[in-house]
Amino acid sequence: MKNKTGLLRLVVLAMLVALGVVISPLLRVEGMCPMAHFINIICAVLLGPWYSLLCAVLIGVIRMTTMGIPPLALTGAVFGAVLSGVFYRGSKGSLLMAVLGEIIGTGIIGAMLSYPVMTFLWGKEGLSWLFYVPSFIGGTLIGGSIAFVFLKRLQMTGMLKKMQEQLKGAEK
Repeated sequence: MKNKTGLLRLVVLAMLVALGVVISPLLRVEGMCPMAHFINIICAVLLGPWYSLLCAVLIGVIRMTTMGIPPLALTGAVFGAVLSGVFYRGSKGSLLMAVLGEIIGTGIIGAMLSYPVMTFLWGKEGLSWLFYVPSFIGGTLIGGSIAFVFLKRLQMTGMLKKMQEQLKGAEK
């Protein structure tokens, strides 16, 4: 039974990665990718923080290599993905806390760490530590709101709990 659950988790992870790559260009503005935050929160709630981290890394690497997206695809996703799952589990299943984890992780931590990455590795000049914060917070608020409404609807119908039980993922 454990192998079947592990396989199901990998299939769900692969589907979320594929979906994340396909829908990431939607609503995308430079430095703002709301649909990536939507996927981060969904993955964090369904599978937990480490799968969410892996999902964010895979989506970021695929987007960077196939779409020419700068390293913001990673710095703007990985911290929020992990914190979304950690906050969700720590709060014993609060969807708002999952969204808050994404906002803090991406909108603040990821945005501020994007400065040295883009300045020293990518060669962008004239940036400040807070340059990416407004657009990253905007993106997380949009993507987080969509994820919250989507997950709340799943929760109201009982599907979220069923999915989590099958995946033996996020605790609630």
